[in-house]
Amino acid sequence: MKRKEIKRTPLAETVLRSLEPDDKLYRVKDGPNQLHFTVAANGAKRWEVRFKRPDGKWSWLGVGGYPAVSAKFARKQADLIQAQVSDGKDPREVRRAEEAAKKALIEHPFSESCEYWYNKKLDDGYAKSTAKQMRGYLDNDILPELGNIPIKQITPKQCADLQHKIELSQSFDKSKKVRQALNQIFRYAIGRGICETNPASELRYIAKRRGGKTPFPHLLEPELPDFLRAVESSTSRTQTVIAMKMTLFTASRPGMVVKAEWTHVNLDLALWVVPEGNMKNRTQHIVPLPVQLVALLKKLKEMTGRSRYLFPSIGPKNPTMPTDSINKMLRGIGYKGRLTGHGSRHTASTLLHEHGWQHYHIEAQLSHKMPGVAGVYNQAAYLEARRVMMQWYADYLDALRKGLTEKQKKKFEQRVVEAMIRYRPVEPGQQVAA
Repeated sequence: MKRKEIKRTPLAETVLRSLEPDDKLYRVKDGPNQLHFTVAANGAKRWEVRFKRPDGKWSWLGVGGYPAVSAKFARKQADLIQAQVSDGKDPREVRRAEEAAKKALIEHPFSESCEYWYNKKLDDGYAKSTAKQMRGYLDNDILPELGNIPIKQITPKQCADLQHKIELSQSFDKSKKVRQALNQIFRYAIGRGICETNPASELRYIAKRRGGKTPFPHLLEPELPDFLRAVESSTSRTQTVIAMKMTLFTASRPGMVVKAEWTHVNLDLALWVVPEGNMKNRTQHIVPLPVQLVALLKKLKEMTGRSRYLFPSIGPKNPTMPTDSINKMLRGIGYKGRLTGHGSRHTASTLLHEHGWQHYHIEAQLSHKMPGVAGVYNQAAYLEARRVMMQWYADYLDALRKGLTEKQKKKFEQRVVEAMIRYRPVEPGQQVAA
């Protein structure tokens, strides 16, 4: 078809396919948005948009070759370009910026994300000792191995090789902290749009454990599904099972749990206020209760609500359930030497750190005294952040027990990212919600 035979616009598909070349390049206007169909002398066809620059001069911007770029897509691009012109923008500059961003995404070295993460931690109030330690891990372990690699090109195997190299030196604490740092660095990068996946997310499944016995044996995430199902199948007394779950869902010391009194618990507010006398550090501790635990305690109240204690003794010797009852239950389901009631605190700390929750909020939940942060935490200051974190933890444990799916895993990761944005560590006594 010759161009003089064209009778209407926008150009039909049959016209686009059959237009013949002339001796010179020519353009045919497609419609009111200044989209033109260009036919070169050699028969090559492409889409171009004519637009007026901010300086008032006319210019052209290519949209793509035909038939690779369809008429429908080209028309949408023409509308977008004219909208940019209406906003006072130069479409050529917009495209240059987009191409530069794509190039940066491809070439962005991992070291840049490491430094961004480290500086963000400093801004969030990293303790000097922690910052010094992590700077050492970055400079001596992470950056020499991965620093110059574009972040999108880093593979799970490269992350696993780094972890294995550290483990060979028997530096298991360092390996754990480096693994946690890698996970957070990649999560921050995903949040910034620098990369799309986290190649360090599964390192915990292949992590080696320190040899020999530990004072408080604890489980890592890969071991939790079987354990949680074993708890559900336990033949121990209902009160003992609930005491174990309360220890697990709140990351509390077993001694705190068995001494809990009904006057300390507000099920309507989902709070447990532990008095000074029941605390190792002799400081009142406020514990948020996840919805799963509130439901269990309502059930427990029907059984022991007339007693002073949540878990009263069944014998006359002591007023409360013996602390070792929880450990006996664990031994009964096959976890002798593998987990203790106190060890479940280590399990919670490890899992929450692995998934990127704020170190300060985890330590506050555990009621730990932090060096360099004005001694013992003001528990109320972190209460809402901890409530969100521990509800996530309870939900995650439930999902592990039932069988965590990839879709669920992504949703749990998104909840962590949202919490990191909303809550940040601050000096005790200040608000933490963003």
